Amino acid sequence: MKNFKRVVENFVCGNCGYEVIGDGYTDHCPKCLWGKHVDEEIPGDRASECRGLMEPVATQFSISNFQFTIKHKCTKCRHTFSVREGKGDDREKLMELVR
Repeated sequence: MKNFKRVVENFVCGNCGYEVIGDGYTDHCPKCLWGKHVDEEIPGDRASECRGLMEPVATQFSISNFQFTIKHKCTKCRHTFSVREGKGDDREKLMELVR
């Protein structure tokens, strides 16, 4: 991804409390798919001051790369952001959100 900034961080999910071990590409919880509004323009930029929870509101599956894209919406400021699925993401939850 162009301009992607790899940031290795572990975190506790603000939605479900799962302890997430980051790999530098982890930007949401693999169990519930929720994230935190830390990026503003590109994944890894950590430019947002909002820090609200990002709710997964939809997913889209790409047949060309067999991968989901997750659309998140901030529960605090309503900013929307789309990210690729991560390693270990709950496939059932991804499929439930297909729009």
